[in-house]
Amino acid sequence: MNRIHTTLLGVALFAGTAFSDVTPVPDDVVSMKVPGAKPRNVVFILSDDHRYDAMGFIGHPLARTPNMDAMAKAGVHLKNAFVTTSLCSPSRASILTGLYTFRHRVIDNQRPVPKGTLFFPQYLQEAGYATGFVGKWHMGHASDEPRPGFDYWVSFKGQGNYYPPGPNYTINVNGERVPQDGYITSLLSRYAVEFLEQQKDREKPFFLYLSHKAVHGPFTPEPKYAGTLSEVPFTLPASAQKLTDNKLNRPRWLLDQRNSWHGMDFPLHSGSTAEALLRSYCEALRSVDDSIGTVIEQLKKMGIHDDTLVIYMGDNGYMFGEHGLIDKRVAYETSSRVPMVMQCPELFNGGTVVDEVVANIDVAPTVMEAMGIEKPPHMDGKSFLPLAQGEEIPWRDYFFYVYYWEQNYPQTPTHFALRGNHYKYITYYGVWDTDELFDIQADPEEQNNLIHDPAFAKIRNEMQKRLYEMMEDLGGMAIPVNPPRGRQQNKRLRSRGGVNAADFPEAFAVDKPLRKELRK
Repeated sequence: MNRIHTTLLGVALFAGTAFSDVTPVPDDVVSMKVPGAKPRNVVFILSDDHRYDAMGFIGHPLARTPNMDAMAKAGVHLKNAFVTTSLCSPSRASILTGLYTFRHRVIDNQRPVPKGTLFFPQYLQEAGYATGFVGKWHMGHASDEPRPGFDYWVSFKGQGNYYPPGPNYTINVNGERVPQDGYITSLLSRYAVEFLEQQKDREKPFFLYLSHKAVHGPFTPEPKYAGTLSEVPFTLPASAQKLTDNKLNRPRWLLDQRNSWHGMDFPLHSGSTAEALLRSYCEALRSVDDSIGTVIEQLKKMGIHDDTLVIYMGDNGYMFGEHGLIDKRVAYETSSRVPMVMQCPELFNGGTVVDEVVANIDVAPTVMEAMGIEKPPHMDGKSFLPLAQGEEIPWRDYFFYVYYWEQNYPQTPTHFALRGNHYKYITYYGVWDTDELFDIQADPEEQNNLIHDPAFAKIRNEMQKRLYEMMEDLGGMAIPVNPPRGRQQNKRLRSRGGVNAADFPEAFAVDKPLRKELRK
């Protein structure tokens, strides 16, 4: 196996890059081709809620992913891929814009992108390339109309449905209402193949964005896979154990969230279990893996397999009992970390592993470099193609994460996180609670909160200072706010302690007054 590790230089987001050089988003699309570059075709496949370790080659006990495994064997595994916000629409907006969440301002799943937002496929289209989008868009759940930057369009409103909910249900195919014909993952794969079959002009590069609904809940596997994992053994993570006190100084919101829509004691307000949900999830994931195989086979039929870049990624992670939670949104590893593999025999050696932290903001610059288009200066991300080819380039030392509170799901507060190679610092905004500091090398499960340990005070202070410097320099000090929209999932199960709140962190409690009586 080829393992690539580039040298980390400096202490900036990208070594040698000044944050104050952030360029505003332009009003117009101006596409600049790289002189002498060979533009190649690119297929980007995105799944929903696929956690980073749910792939067979990593050793997950329930994941059956032969096509993802084959991509890693033939190409590159980017083992430390993250998203800037672990939520569907914000993550997808970062993929399409190359911007942090507070710059594109898509902060929830209910609203469309702000007017004037530029998507990187607009640059490809302006350069004369063919572009196609197939699947879940989700940024603006009330509309599935074609969006800027795409010649070919297949989508549906909001989350969509695994099966049509009624005889009159339709999806949008190039601006026309068309009935959903069967299971959504297989149907989207067929439309992806249709787009590929239309690419007859070998002198005209194409970009295909295949965006699956799966494996978003409710986890619904194809009939051929339903129940296939029901008897496979699975052990909950150690962090799923319920704490009876708060001597470990965990956030109160975290302990309270265990009994909520996003907690394993009341998952999605159902009587199900994290184990049962995970089995259905992995069964549904098998069809996503089949879809990858379908696309790869079509590229072979067309004779363009070896020179086409194929990238597979999840839009955010998902927890099944870690920290007592399910779902995503939080800065913990199993929420913010995603799977990413890619292949292009002309570009990469098989079995390559990239250790550096790459992110969803890097997808747009990567695709544009592969297609011979210069990255616009306003984008926050950077192409990771050189990393996969073994080049030593300046790269990020710290990764910045943000999540903004949603009234729909009030159990998770606004928080900001800074992740380095050794430590992760998380601060929670607007709540009377503890922040967190983890040694992610010694404590990869993020169970030992070091924030109150005097031995780590210097590291805590340095990371806090660095976090707020990055936020200020990148334009993230103003918190975006939207009017409430959608239902509030704010209920707790009474029989599991639903009327009681968690203890304050042990470090917050004192035995004696801290001040003498105040003088008049």
